[in-house]
Amino acid sequence: MSSAVSPAPRTVLVTGATSGIGWETARLLAGRGDTVVLHAPDRASGEDAVARLAAAGADAGRLDLTVADFSRLDEVRAMAAHVADRHPVLDVLVNNAAVAAPERRTLTADGNELAFQVNFLAAYLLTHELAGPLGARPGSRVVNVSSSMHRTASIAWNDPQRAKRYSRLAAYAQSQLALTVFARAEASWTSVSVHPGVCDTALLPMYAHEGETAADGAARVVRLCDPVTELVPGAYYDRTAVSPAAPVAMEDRTVRRLCRLADQLVAKSA
Repeated sequence: MSSAVSPAPRTVLVTGATSGIGWETARLLAGRGDTVVLHAPDRASGEDAVARLAAAGADAGRLDLTVADFSRLDEVRAMAAHVADRHPVLDVLVNNAAVAAPERRTLTADGNELAFQVNFLAAYLLTHELAGPLGARPGSRVVNVSSSMHRTASIAWNDPQRAKRYSRLAAYAQSQLALTVFARAEASWTSVSVHPGVCDTALLPMYAHEGETAADGAARVVRLCDPVTELVPGAYYDRTAVSPAAPVAMEDRTVRRLCRLADQLVAKSA
């Protein structure tokens, strides 16, 4: 009679974990026995999310709340320092936090177009700031929750803030393309991006009138977090299958150019 070896509990950080796919991802990971660090934009929504997870059966002792408004890059840096102090080993980072681009072009306090900063620059900065914990144990992975809309996008290299021509769909798609490209940047961990499907979340109006449940999308994200799932480094997954990303996202030159741009933009806020 053989006994199954249960996987060692891991520590996973999920951004945008107060609702939608992020909350469901945290719920599923907590159900596996992982320590889940939940990111919330403010303490009230974070405490509410933790309470709902505990009510859903999660072990409250394995839930840790961290707060940062991603429209402020100084708060992203402070959050990274807080997480690194409490969790010197981080097995998985799920870059899930996202907002729909507003109807009217909106700049953050750092001077960046809102969707580009919250959906991409904050994830870029957070990932780099957590390089120590992510590199502390072999096999760590970063999962960027992206979108099929990256295929319709272009990065406005000379006007990433979309000052000359703004459209909310173009701005949102640009942020998703950047997140998809970022998964191909070289690092000491495995990074991928995933389109979890069109789901019934706050972002649904950007896509359609109806979608699958947030839990359906979260299950696809959690699958990529699972060490049993072999990942193709830098790959783009459409739901559960590796899929060709937009041609521009596959160009090494685009990866280098995007990282240079992101470095310049986050340095301005330092």
